[in-house]
Amino acid sequence: MSSLGNVFLGVLQQNGANRKTAARVSLLLVQKMLTLRLAAVYNVLWGAWVVLFPQQFFHLTGMEPINHPMVWQGMGMVIGVYGLGYWWASYNPYRHWPIVAVGFLGKLFGPIGFLVNYLTGEAPASFGYTLITNDLIWWIPFFLILKKVHTEYRWALH
Repeated sequence: MSSLGNVFLGVLQQNGANRKTAARVSLLLVQKMLTLRLAAVYNVLWGAWVVLFPQQFFHLTGMEPINHPMVWQGMGMVIGVYGLGYWWASYNPYRHWPIVAVGFLGKLFGPIGFLVNYLTGEAPASFGYTLITNDLIWWIPFFLILKKVHTEYRWALH
């Protein structure tokens, strides 16, 4: 177990949890923390790529280059800032759940926006590949964090 996990394990045991329960709770929390840190790194890297090379995505997907790359670069900046939020939230995912909730909503609305644009012929199917790594793989871990916030903390803002 990581040193971070050992710290949580010790705190839980001091508060009366048996070792097995404390270890399980500690491991789950560390997993959620690592998930948010992975999301943070991914978002910062993806955002930097879009800011630094705004036309590259369109070349890779076979789309026409965009006329105003600064709009796409602005999107990259926003995604990168989400990454910073995820990193900060990783220190205590249950306390900083509003950051996770905003990210989760973005990861729900992004695919909906794509679907609307795809169905109206505005976006090719190849654009949808970004949904896998930008949105879909994060649905379950973000949902699980928010589910625990709902069931155990009742959406409390600490």
